[in-house]
Amino acid sequence: MLNLQSTTDPAWLRRALAGLDDVLLDHAHCEKKAASTAVNLLFRYPDHAALLRPLARLAREELGHFEEVLSHLAARGLTFRRQVPSPYAGKLLAAVRPAEPERLVDTLLCLALIEARSCERMKLLADALDGDLASLYRGLLACEARHHQTYVDLAATVATPDAVRRRLTELAAHEARVLAEAPEVPRLHN
Repeated sequence: MLNLQSTTDPAWLRRALAGLDDVLLDHAHCEKKAASTAVNLLFRYPDHAALLRPLARLAREELGHFEEVLSHLAARGLTFRRQVPSPYAGKLLAAVRPAEPERLVDTLLCLALIEARSCERMKLLADALDGDLASLYRGLLACEARHHQTYVDLAATVATPDAVRRRLTELAAHEARVLAEAPEVPRLHN
């Protein structure tokens, strides 16, 4: 369902639990960036009517998640601040083809893979934690899976379903390589 070609190494969970404050801060940044990305796509592709409402809905939901994570940061006595981002998304998006409509298809599919990886890792966190943070991550699982599917469905409004499936498989293999080469720092995506 999530179209990932690799699973997260158990060492990631150990690092994440040891650096939970950093992971939570990174999570807030990821939610903010996800909202921003959806809005940027609205501006970049205003002539793609099929994208407009789903992306607007997605942006609002991501901002809601951002606020939710901010509340968890505050409850832990942490403030939102700058953080050196993981290179994960940038390296994943480096595979986006430059010409349209392939650029749009690839962007949507890369975003789908980011959401899928978030879902996978949030499940790991939900199962390993207890209390409010376990509830947070359990509560976000269905949203992350839905966001993944939304981006795949949106790509299918631009290219044929067969072309989307083929390209998603290629990009998922690329995502697995990016993940395998990522630095070992406590981030949601690394």
